[in-house]
Amino acid sequence: MNRQLLHTPEGVRDIYGNEYATKLAVEELIHNRLNLYGYQDIQTPTFEFFDVFSRQMGTTPSKDLYKFFDKEGNTLVLRPDFTPSMARCAAKYFMDENVPIRFCYVGNTFTNTSSLQGKLKEVTQMGAELICDGTPEADAEMIAMVVESLLAAGLKEFQVSIGQIEYFKGICAQAGLNEQTENELREFISGKNIFGAQELLAGCGLKDSYCDMLLKVTDCFGSMEILKTARELASNERSLKAVERLEKLYAVLCQYGVEKYISFDLGMLSKYNYYTGVIFKVYTYGVGEPVVKGGRYDNLLGCFGKKAPAIGFAVVIDDLLLALARQNASFVKEDITYLSYNESDYGNRLAEAKELRRQGKRTALIPRQEDRHE
Repeated sequence: MNRQLLHTPEGVRDIYGNEYATKLAVEELIHNRLNLYGYQDIQTPTFEFFDVFSRQMGTTPSKDLYKFFDKEGNTLVLRPDFTPSMARCAAKYFMDENVPIRFCYVGNTFTNTSSLQGKLKEVTQMGAELICDGTPEADAEMIAMVVESLLAAGLKEFQVSIGQIEYFKGICAQAGLNEQTENELREFISGKNIFGAQELLAGCGLKDSYCDMLLKVTDCFGSMEILKTARELASNERSLKAVERLEKLYAVLCQYGVEKYISFDLGMLSKYNYYTGVIFKVYTYGVGEPVVKGGRYDNLLGCFGKKAPAIGFAVVIDDLLLALARQNASFVKEDITYLSYNESDYGNRLAEAKELRRQGKRTALIPRQEDRHE
């Protein structure tokens, strides 16, 4: 036998036993919380047409997609993220709906990246999307639901960091940056590469005041008070409206009672270009990457023919499990009762097993040692 067949490819892994039981338990806890908010389950295909995740959608770069062809010659991809699929579904099945639409989902995503750094290429994501509601109250509902879901899953120490894409875009427009330079600067700032950002701006011929303004965006992080600094930094209407939106959002989050988990970071940007307003990430110790990512994407549904605002988030279940393990979160694991039998007492043992199962207890029948190899 080829022993290589026993191993999985790089970037994927098997999950079984208590680890998988814990994963299912965490998913159920989060799912119950999403259902309490009125979110209905939806399942989308594991693979879609390439155009659903093309560059025009502002999603994962083509080089990081798993691409293949069907027998008709269409280019297909394994989904790298759920949001474009959710937008497609909303446009297809709810084209004429104007009332808020609430989806929730769970499934695996696939990213074909070569710079793994210990990351998996296949991860489980669980999330929610709120479509046809562009209010600050909708933003607050999503973020409050994230906080409550993580608490329900057993995570105690975490912080939701909130940013605003429009704030950054407003300053870029004020400085007169073209789209290409803005996108390059966005990558530097989102990666906290200040030296790269400085070098880029130095070659643009901008006024020193505009360069300082763009670089100081990275300093706008902290508690609610940082929004005052953000107001003083920007003098354009677009950025100021973005700050006002964050102030309204925070007021609603206070009504939810989750403000202790909230901070702001106006230098936080996303690699996904479909985000248009509020974005947020959840950080916790013991995990290098955010365990939750989300934000508003008011223009994405228009790519599928339905103009509607939308906001959503995704919990990276694999990273959440790692955080829970490192924070010593405990889960009640019900043991399996094993009932051994031989041919003469099988009927009695089966009746006993059926009664235990009726009571909701996990029960397995196993033949006694001497009868196992008949």
